[in-house]
Amino acid sequence: MSDPIDRTGFAPKFWETKSLDQMSEAEWEALCDGCGKCCLNKLEDEDSGEVALTRVACRLLDDATCRCAQYEIRHQFVPDCIVLKPSNIESHLYWMPQTCAYRVLHEGRGLADWHPLISGTAETVHAAGVSMRSRTVSEFEVADEDWEDHIIEEPT
Repeated sequence: MSDPIDRTGFAPKFWETKSLDQMSEAEWEALCDGCGKCCLNKLEDEDSGEVALTRVACRLLDDATCRCAQYEIRHQFVPDCIVLKPSNIESHLYWMPQTCAYRVLHEGRGLADWHPLISGTAETVHAAGVSMRSRTVSEFEVADEDWEDHIIEEPT
């Protein structure tokens, strides 16, 4: 007998039974909580390697939805946009948000109650105050040398 399928079309709690590299592309994409933090420009301290998030968003981030406005063709506009995959997650952990499901699962932690796969709705990430909805400024509006003025604290 196969696993029951929930209303999303995925096996219930697939993230608890599969490793990141065992997930289908659709399951991998479903892990994204829609917080928008991966689309924020970051600052890295050259001496310590510490990475700080800024509220300065990629030109393609839709501030209202916290999603990329051109996800499928984003590399046409932002050639260096990272495509996160199980095979490269290790090398990108240092800049990933602390609350990111990919990071959380890679580190052996569970998804938060506000994660859409747990709550059943995409709105909980916003209601929990984890997302960047209506809290960003476009990279076109802020000079690179002023990004430090827009560093944000991140919940752990």
